Amino acid sequence: MPKVVDHRARRIQVADAVQKLVTEEGLDRVTVARTAATAGFSVGHVQHYFPTKDEMLLFTHERVVQKILDRVSALGERATRQKLPIRDVVVEGLGEWLPVDARRRSAHRVVLAFLGRTVDSPRLARSHAETGRLIRSMLATAVHNGKECGEVPADTDPDLAALELHSLTEGLALQLGSDADTDPGAAASQAALDLVTARVRAVFPGRCRQYG
Repeated sequence: MPKVVDHRARRIQVADAVQKLVTEEGLDRVTVARTAATAGFSVGHVQHYFPTKDEMLLFTHERVVQKILDRVSALGERATRQKLPIRDVVVEGLGEWLPVDARRRSAHRVVLAFLGRTVDSPRLARSHAETGRLIRSMLATAVHNGKECGEVPADTDPDLAALELHSLTEGLALQLGSDADTDPGAAASQAALDLVTARVRAVFPGRCRQYG
C-alpha cells in the first residue's frame, strides 16, 4: 500500500527550519541546502515544495503570523469564559507581537526578514499589507465591542484607535528587535509592555456593563 504523505506537515517542517535559521543566523544564511539539512530533507524535497527562497519565507511568515493569531484567539476565548475586560485581551494580544522573550523574538526576526524582502517583491509586500489590515480589523472590532459594552467612549473612532495601537506596537517591536543579536533586556521589554498597556487603557477607560 503506498505511503500517504502529509504535504502540509512537510511544508511546516521546512518553515520551522527556515525560522530556526533566521533566528539563529539571519536571513542571509538561509539557503535551500541549509534549510534541507536543518529540516532533515533532501534539497530536491525542499525544492518540490518551495521552488524559491521567497516562497519559503512567505510560508514561514504566514505560519508565524497564524500562530500568533491563534494565541490571540485563545486569549479571546479565555476572556469570554472568565468574563475579563476587552482591554485585557487587547493588551495581551498586542503583547504577542512584541519581542520580549525568546519565543516572540524568534517570531519577530522572521517578521523583520520578511519585511526586508517586501521592498523587492510585490507578492511579499501584498502579504505584509494584508497582515496589517487584518490586525487593524481585529483591533477595530475590539474597540467597537468595547463601545457596545461601555469600556470605550461612544465618540471613539474604532479605525483610528486601531491604527494608533497597531502603529505603536509595530514601532515598539522594531525598537526592541532592531539588533538581532541582542536581548533588549527586562527593563526595555517591560517599558514597552507598560506603554502598550497605558495606551490601551486610554482607549478602554470604562467598565463593561455586561459584567456588572
